Amino acid sequence: MFRNLRLFFTCLFIFSCLNAQADQCPDWPSERALIEITALQKQIDTWDDHYHRQGRSLVADELYDQSRTRLIDWRQCFNLDPSTDPLRTARGTVPHPVVHTGLEKLRDARAVEHWLRDRSDVWVQPKVDGVAVTLVYRGGLLVQAISRGDGVSGQDWTAAARQIPDIPGQLSQPLDLVVQGELYWRLTDHVQVRAGSLNARTTVAGLMARKVLDAEQTAGIGLFVWDWPQGPASLLARHAALNTLGFPDSSAYSQPISGFADAERWRDHWYRSPLPFATDGIVLRQEQRPPAERWQAKPPYWIAAWKYPFAQALAEVRKVHFKVGRTGRITPLLELTPVTLDDRQIKRVSVGSLQRWQTLDIRPGDQVAISLAGLTIPRLDDVVLRSTLRPDLRVPAAEDFHPLSCWQPTPGCESQFLARLSWLSGKQGLALPHVGPGTWERLLAAGHLNNLLDWLTLNAQELANIDGFGERSAARLVDSFNSARQRPFIRWLKALGLPPTGQANLADSWQELARRDTGQWQAEAGIGPGRAAQLSAFFRDPQVLALSETLRRVGIDGF
Repeated sequence: MFRNLRLFFTCLFIFSCLNAQADQCPDWPSERALIEITALQKQIDTWDDHYHRQGRSLVADELYDQSRTRLIDWRQCFNLDPSTDPLRTARGTVPHPVVHTGLEKLRDARAVEHWLRDRSDVWVQPKVDGVAVTLVYRGGLLVQAISRGDGVSGQDWTAAARQIPDIPGQLSQPLDLVVQGELYWRLTDHVQVRAGSLNARTTVAGLMARKVLDAEQTAGIGLFVWDWPQGPASLLARHAALNTLGFPDSSAYSQPISGFADAERWRDHWYRSPLPFATDGIVLRQEQRPPAERWQAKPPYWIAAWKYPFAQALAEVRKVHFKVGRTGRITPLLELTPVTLDDRQIKRVSVGSLQRWQTLDIRPGDQVAISLAGLTIPRLDDVVLRSTLRPDLRVPAAEDFHPLSCWQPTPGCESQFLARLSWLSGKQGLALPHVGPGTWERLLAAGHLNNLLDWLTLNAQELANIDGFGERSAARLVDSFNSARQRPFIRWLKALGLPPTGQANLADSWQELARRDTGQWQAEAGIGPGRAAQLSAFFRDPQVLALSETLRRVGIDGF
């Protein structure tokens, strides 16, 4: 019975994972899918080649990991072989005495719980963010250091390794020994959640690719031994022996766990605590394992990684919108396939400016890097991969929009017109209660706003007949609109979009202000030539003059 229940829950877990993966499948015909998958594979191959052969990282580690996961997902979506070898360009000339196995990366807490469910004697370690190495000792003397390469063979790093103080040149006992570990860049009181990885892995990879290192560089490289393939069967015994032999980090940063709660606690602890190295997650290591002679260069069943939340997320662009603000500034906005950063779901991000969008040329289907500015505001960092399909977009012309454009919602002007209304009703304008952007959008969609001030004449019955407004909300909105009539003259000027006036003396009469020319404005305190020209243009604009006449007719003070 218990065996059947276990089988049922395992099937349920696999089914839910497949469903989640299927939901992320692109809606592509098979021809385009093959083109997009090939393009992503080519990009990843370029990153792999630069990193493994040249010691140069062209992309942040976590963006690389997410890109590779996306490649595997896409291959599964379109029934292609999901297996890809990131190390096929990294093969070296020196064979490892024992192959490097790699790590299965568990996607989330549920996957970790599933991995731990039937296991015992599991230990947890920080997943040190560095480069993997094999160290070979004969009679206690270091005779060889080999880069990970493709897991089967790597490059000869012996000359560089002999210069690194943290790698013992001679053990405390005359043993024949093979250990596997991570060379990392030493950091002082590094808190991962706050500082990130600081490209520490790339720093070490670049140094190990050099033939000559200076004393400062070698002193900056540390060693974390994470396995002794032919060591004692007990993990505790292995750690104790490694510590005696001159490899202390294994015992200092390894903890036994009894279940998911322990794993979660240590993951959070190391994520938020000062450490001497960068980390990108934790490693779960089962004590029981097969003999080293049977290891293969692929993720084994007895080790897995649970990575930290991404500081940068890879997001697919679904749509590109161009928002025109009240003053005519055009801000491109990207609508994204939702991604999670620091427990926040991100669905859209600003590009910042039209010029930046033109430089990046972002289109739907592109993969972009997103982070959080100040831990709260989504920020576009860069384009990681461009879609092979480059759809045409309706891009507004910058010269068509300025502080005196779009006083009516004519085609192409809807965005700036709505921005004007939001400013008018906001705290910097008339501060109308119960009125926000959604109010104006509904009124515009219902055809009741052909002018910036049409709302002044709306009554409760007209509002109640609009979708989204009931009798109570319509009556409340009419009260709010009526309250605008009592706002002082200066608030109305700001609501209409009066340019900043510095310390200028403002009269209480529209006619008096409208008679001032550019020279008179410039004579006011805090007004320079540019601002004087803007103010003069504002009071002479035909559209603004028409609005002032409307306000005069409805009895607003000052007009």
